[in-house]
Amino acid sequence: MSDDPAATPSDRPVVTLFEHYGAGASAVGRAVAEELGLPFHAQAFTSDDLGAADDGSTAQNATLAQVYSALGGAYGGFEGRDVVATQQDKYDLVMTNNRSVWADAAEGGVIVGRNATVVLASRPRTVHVLLTGSVEDRVARAAEESGISVTEAARRQVREDEVRAQMSVVLYGWDPRLPDRYDVVVNTSRIPLHAVVQAIVQVVRAITPSAPAAPARRPQES
Repeated sequence: MSDDPAATPSDRPVVTLFEHYGAGASAVGRAVAEELGLPFHAQAFTSDDLGAADDGSTAQNATLAQVYSALGGAYGGFEGRDVVATQQDKYDLVMTNNRSVWADAAEGGVIVGRNATVVLASRPRTVHVLLTGSVEDRVARAAEESGISVTEAARRQVREDEVRAQMSVVLYGWDPRLPDRYDVVVNTSRIPLHAVVQAIVQVVRAITPSAPAAPARRPQES
């Protein structure tokens, strides 16, 4: 598949979601996708994936290992690697991700993470959303949703917010923590998740009047 947007035309709306850890992207994304009657496309690496990689577990998947190697430095895998090989790894990761994101965008729906905000920046009928909130609220929500302790969720918050941002900075040259590339930025500490869902859906329908309607279903509140 070509990485050219013109090669994958689609009238179906797309919402890209990036979250600060624990801001509710999975619950919000699934509810938005359901209300629009379109697919939900999960992020490439779960919190458990990143946790396993940090612990050196054999559960670490090959693609994530390649990403960490390309990041280098504190993420491991850089020492002794040829610079050309590292650059090739980065290129391969970006091209593979681009093809995957554009394939998902052709189906429409909600895409979480995967630098879709940048990859689909020129795509029409696309809404880019950042979910954020206070650290305390995000940690509490993540602990409840994942069934882990608040202490573990706090550890993951620090690590994951940094790792996910560095993936974007190193591979795509943008910092997803900054608001400039988003159409909508929502503080889920102040706005209930069901209201966030409705706000996003309204924006999608405003720019794509033919976006399908489906009965609203609220995500579970933390």
